[in-house]
This record gives sequence, structure tokens and C-alpha cells, in this order.
Amino acid sequence: MPPHLAHSSPRLRTASAPHGVHLGGRLRRAMRILTEPPPPGVIAEPRELPTVPPDLVPLLRELGAALLSSGQSVMDTEQQIGDIAQAYGADRVRTLVLPTGVFIHVETADGPESDFTGPNTETTLPLHQIGAVDRLVRDLTTGTADLGASRGRLRQILAMPPHYGPLAAVLGHALLTLGFGLILYPTVHALPVYLAMGAAVGVLRLVADRWPTLSTALPVVAAFLVTHATITVVAPALDIDPIRLLAPPLVSFLPGAVLTVAAMELTSNQVIAGASRLVYGIAQLLLLAFGVVAAVTVAGPFSTDTSSPLLGPWAAWVGVLFVAIGHRYFSSPPRRSFWWLLLALYAAFAAQSVGLVLLSPQLSGFVGGLVLVPVSRVIARAPTGPPAIVTMLPAFWLLLPGALGFRGVSELATGVPAGVTDVIDTSLALFSIALGVIVGTALTGDVRRFTRAVVRAVTPTP
Repeated sequence: MPPHLAHSSPRLRTASAPHGVHLGGRLRRAMRILTEPPPPGVIAEPRELPTVPPDLVPLLRELGAALLSSGQSVMDTEQQIGDIAQAYGADRVRTLVLPTGVFIHVETADGPESDFTGPNTETTLPLHQIGAVDRLVRDLTTGTADLGASRGRLRQILAMPPHYGPLAAVLGHALLTLGFGLILYPTVHALPVYLAMGAAVGVLRLVADRWPTLSTALPVVAAFLVTHATITVVAPALDIDPIRLLAPPLVSFLPGAVLTVAAMELTSNQVIAGASRLVYGIAQLLLLAFGVVAAVTVAGPFSTDTSSPLLGPWAAWVGVLFVAIGHRYFSSPPRRSFWWLLLALYAAFAAQSVGLVLLSPQLSGFVGGLVLVPVSRVIARAPTGPPAIVTMLPAFWLLLPGALGFRGVSELATGVPAGVTDVIDTSLALFSIALGVIVGTALTGDVRRFTRAVVRAVTPTP
């Protein structure tokens, strides 16, 4: 071998060896980071009280009210308020979040500051306002947004009108009714009934928005009118079971999202918040059931026998499309978010359908909630994707715990024996959906931490 080649071979071997050694060391370090237990907690030395911007606590108060009106769980609200406070130097913050109020206490160098707030509105904010509040929260967690300007921006968000007018909202409610009718009770004869009753209830909601007195009793009035018309006119003419027609027209009153969030809070050890929200959801169902009982008393006996044939399984998938279109006009989601909303609804419904085959109807919601969280998070990371909460709230409606619960209460009120079974099934469905959302949230966070740990360990340091 020539001398110059004999001297070059060792250099080639020694040049390639450190790369393999370094890569193997990085992989071992990544595995050690992922498998070793967390270090024991260390009691930190007390630090000096921070100087907090004067606009921080007032902003947290107004933002807490907006978050309460967004329908989020108390866990998410508390975490968002804490993240914003820490981003602006307030590292000694205590918050107590309940469905009806937020208590904030901040230790500062100038003395403690405390404040309390309740929700901005009695009803949940429309989706376009919820999405805008979520984007404001994300901007504030960076710690670079101006607090005074952010307060003005929040007030502008809460004053934003819906994207569509009242007639479009009535149309949206009619399409929502049709969509849920195709999912719950798809018969050809019932389709025009769903549209007509959905539009009628949508008009009632518009009138109630302008008459506060009627707004309080609106669930009872709507349930009475829908039930009476169904028993005396629709069911005899079309030979349809009237009980199965009640839930779709009243879909906007069904507390499906409220009951699901209540179950999430109870399973997360937020007992007071979860119990109070659960009682509120049950009270909403009982108000609807009161209207059903009153209508049955006035209308007299009725038959639940039916000869109207059901449509095929494809009807439910078409129903999901109508639900998405109905939400577009009735719930006013952010602009350019319709296709993302449709994707989330189909993902949740498809996952629930898989769970129906693998598990049972009562536990299928676990699979739907498990898939909904990562899908919503991925959508939120897209350039035009809406925040995760915007796609998750309509999906909670689609998973139908509220509709199933109202059907059970209505059957109990009208003396149908299957009511107890439906109420028990609703309880199982609620907690299966809540557990799926909680597990999906935890898994999504674990995957994100796993990916970041591996990337940091494998990436060579400069």
C-alpha cells in the first residue's frame, strides 16, 4: 500500500467514529430523559414580591368574565389566567374559578390586589367571539401585548355582531334541527316537520332575545308548543312516534356541552364546579320536560306506534353535514372556519361510530372524545384553522348526551318505561365522553413533550 494511502485510512476511520459515538450518546440521552422519573420537588427560597403592571388585574378580571361566558371548563380558565399573570411577572397568583365567578388574588410589591367577576352574559358567547377571545389569550401569554390595548380589544370582541342576520339565524336553526333529525330519527315523512319546527323555534328565540321576560320561560314555552303540535297534528297525520320527534327542534336548548363539561370537571376533581354545572344542566332538562308534561296534559293520550320506515345508515352522515351548515348560520363561527368545523364534526362522529362497533352505545363517546382533542389541536395549528374550543363545542353537541338525556326525561314524564334506561345511558355517555376528552388532552400533551425531548436530545449542539 502506498504511504499516502496508509496514512489516510486511519484518518477516515477516526473522522467517522465520533459521529456515531455522538449520535448514540444523543439517543441514549433522549431515552434517559423520557424514562427517568422526575426530580424530587425542591422548596424554593422565598423571593421578593414582583412589581406588577397596574392594568394586569383589571384585565384578568374582564378576561375571566369573557372566559366564563365562553363555556370552557374551570380547569382551562384557571390555567389561562395563571399563564397570562405569570407572563407579566405576577408569579404569586391565586385563582378560584367557578362556573358563576372568578376570584383573583395577586401578591405584588405594592401590596395584595384582589378582584372578583362573574360572566359577561347569561348565555354562551357566539363562536366568533369565543375564537377571538382565545386568540387574545394566546397573544397575552407571550407577555409582549400591551395590557391597556388588550382591554380595549377585549371590549371590541364582546361587541362584535354575528356574521349573519336574524333570518339567517332562523335558517341555521332549521338546518340544525334537520341535521339532528337525520341522526336521531331519520324518516322521510319527518324531514319537512324538522325544517318547519326548527324554523318556528328559531323565530321564538329571536323574539325572546328582545323580550327578557319571555327569555326566562322560553325552554318551557318552546317545549310546550313543539310537543302539543307534534301530538295533536304531526303524529296522527304522519303515523310517527311523537316522542322521537321532540329532541331535534329543541336542540338549541339541550345542555349537551354543559353536561359534558360538568362531567369533565367532576372527573378532574373539580367537585364544586362540576356539581353546580351538572345541576344547571339537569335543571334545563327539567324545564323542557315541564313543557312536555304540560303539553301532554292538555293534548290528552297519544300513541307511540309508528309505521314510518327509517332511512339507511347514510342518513346520519348527511345529517352531520346539515349540522355543520346549521352551525355556520346559527352559531356564527369565525370566518373561513366552516371546512375545519366540518372536518372536526366528521372526525368526532366517525370515531364515535367506530366506538359503537368496538364498545357499546353508552361508551362510544369515549372514542369520539379521544379523537376530537388531537384533531381540534391540529386544526388550530393550521394557518387558517380556528381555535380548538371553536371546533370542540359544536362537536360536544354532536356527541348527543343532551339529546339522549332529554329523551329519557320526556319518556319518564309521559309514562314510557324506557325512560329510566335512557337516563342511565345518558350518565354513562356523559362520563365516557368526558373521560375521552381528558385522556385525549393528556395524550396530546405527552406526545408534544415526547417530540420536543427527542428533538432537543438528538439535535447536535452548536
